[in-house]
Amino acid sequence: MDQVTERFPLAGKVALVTGGSRGLGQQMVLAFARAGADVVITSRNLQSCADLAAEVEAGTGRTALAYQCHVGHWDELPGLLDAVYDRFGRLDVLVNNAGKSPLYPSLADVDERMWDSVFAVNLKGPFRLTALTGLRMAAGEGGSIINISSTAAAHPRPGSLPYAAAKAGLNAITAGFALEYGPKVRVNCIMAGPFLTDISKAWDMAAFNRRAQQHALQRGGAPAEIVGAALYFASDASSYTTGAVLAVDGGIPR
Repeated sequence: MDQVTERFPLAGKVALVTGGSRGLGQQMVLAFARAGADVVITSRNLQSCADLAAEVEAGTGRTALAYQCHVGHWDELPGLLDAVYDRFGRLDVLVNNAGKSPLYPSLADVDERMWDSVFAVNLKGPFRLTALTGLRMAAGEGGSIINISSTAAAHPRPGSLPYAAAKAGLNAITAGFALEYGPKVRVNCIMAGPFLTDISKAWDMAAFNRRAQQHALQRGGAPAEIVGAALYFASDASSYTTGAVLAVDGGIPR
């Protein structure tokens, strides 16, 4: 992992990761700090953010700000961004990672409240935060915005259809924001496949393992395997890449 972070230096940068206290978000926070960035960790659980912030500061020497925010709540997002700029005076990397995909017994049982909550976290929040962040980045030194989508957007299944629809929307706005805030701000998307995070504890693993045999790598991803793509997009290594949607999915058949 240290060799990966050394290839994509982020010294002097500030990175914000939503949903940053666990799973893929946690791995990206740790990787950005190891690469030299100060980090902002936000989620609905302030204690989890604070615990990770303490780990970051003890382990890397970088500054870490824990901030409680529900990204699905439109009016909370300006305050999040203000807190970042008040503390650091800049923001160089935004990762829209927070997501949710609640279980439901059937598509007919998906009610309006569930639909709205899924879209709020997976699409509405990233739209608003990208709009606000991109505007500030474009007025300053520029930056990189990374959306964390899902292969569900390209391979929708009945058991996660609202989530798939929201993530398809996230893929779409990636391209639009790249045009809006270029050339100083790059906006890209990681379309993540099945990663074995705490979320996967609710999966039928026997069924998953059977499906995974059809993938090129024949397994789920370890959370740390998201780091290479995230560091690439966050760093100057991707200086000529924007509006891209990169599948990191172990080779799901297209």
